[in-house]
Amino acid sequence: MSHAAALTVQVSDAGGQALQDAVVYAEPAVAQTLPKPQKPVEIEQKGRKFIPLVTVIQTGTSIAFPNNDTVRHHVYSFSPAKVFDLKLYIGQPENPVTFDKAGTVVIGCNIHDQMVGYIHIVPTPYFAKTDAAGKARIEGLPAGRYQIKAWHYGLPAQAQIPEQPLTMTASDSTASFKLDTKAR
Repeated sequence: MSHAAALTVQVSDAGGQALQDAVVYAEPAVAQTLPKPQKPVEIEQKGRKFIPLVTVIQTGTSIAFPNNDTVRHHVYSFSPAKVFDLKLYIGQPENPVTFDKAGTVVIGCNIHDQMVGYIHIVPTPYFAKTDAAGKARIEGLPAGRYQIKAWHYGLPAQAQIPEQPLTMTASDSTASFKLDTKAR
């Protein structure tokens, strides 16, 4: 039985400032059977915004898009990782959307152009999102070898996702990334 530990990752921009809403994840270096997603996720529409702005999920996860505004929204994505279209509605759409391919999905509202959100789909259950201090903590990471990766919506669209090797032991570990993001 391998022991699990926590990985704390610090993410900053090229100038050294803490980067909030960066996604960090650990992909096993050796193929293995990974736990499947357990529960659906929600991205709320409130105040004519998507909340949260950035969502990270494991491949195969479903997302519900409740509209808690008093106006109708039309949620869509043309992103290659998942194309979908939820026509004008208020309340809860009939079915959640399942994201079955890794990648980045940019969502918008066909009625309110200022509404934008980001979904980063990863092929692993070992992920976290940075807080205002640029820190993320991945709990329960089994001992073993991984490629840890960091993504932020401010990275150029065609940029390679930065990664670094990590050998996890039964002890907690740390890592850091500097991302060359552009202002949005």
